[in-house]
Amino acid sequence: MSNVILIVEDEIKLATLLSDYFLQANYTPHLIHQGNDVVDWVKEHQPNAIILDIMLPGKSGIDICKEIRQFSNIPILMLTAKVDEIDRLLGLELGADDYICKPFSPREVVARVKAVLRRTTVIEQSSDKLHLDEHRFIVGFNNKEVSLTSVEFQLLKPLANKPERIFTREQLMQNMYSDHRIVNYRTIDSHIKKLRKKLADISDGKDWIQSVYGTGYRLVL
Repeated sequence: MSNVILIVEDEIKLATLLSDYFLQANYTPHLIHQGNDVVDWVKEHQPNAIILDIMLPGKSGIDICKEIRQFSNIPILMLTAKVDEIDRLLGLELGADDYICKPFSPREVVARVKAVLRRTTVIEQSSDKLHLDEHRFIVGFNNKEVSLTSVEFQLLKPLANKPERIFTREQLMQNMYSDHRIVNYRTIDSHIKKLRKKLADISDGKDWIQSVYGTGYRLVL
């Protein structure tokens, strides 16, 4: 099977509706309604993407996502009816690639899956990658290098390791400071500004770090 989309949703009518839309878009959907069945199925079949509801019988979507991230980078889009879950869904710890709030349009879900799959393909094929030297706190691009401060390096590291994934300022702060000090958001923004300039200097002015309004930052390829 190709273009397999795993839909994990316990509302059978909603799952079936999504399945119909993915069939029309030339994908091969597979439905699972029980949380406990997901991880083993993913290990055996390796779908191209997973649509994963948070609230499931058996095992929650949060726990399922964490387990899958231990062995796979398959794109995961979380479904949630709780707005206050969004920061967790986009978090470094959880590792979801996107989230979709209920209620939603099935067409939107298909479009979001297509976008995530396109992004993933570009990331896998791209040779335009930053190279990080953890011993010297140096970042390189092609044949150019620039030195970073330790704080700048720790700020860049999660962004570079997970390009296109959004990180909140809180998540970036956790990486920057091991002592978990309280830092003003403006401090993060100031470091980002300096980091952008250093990266632009070694890549002909390219702006690597994109601001995501109201959320945080992500590294773009």
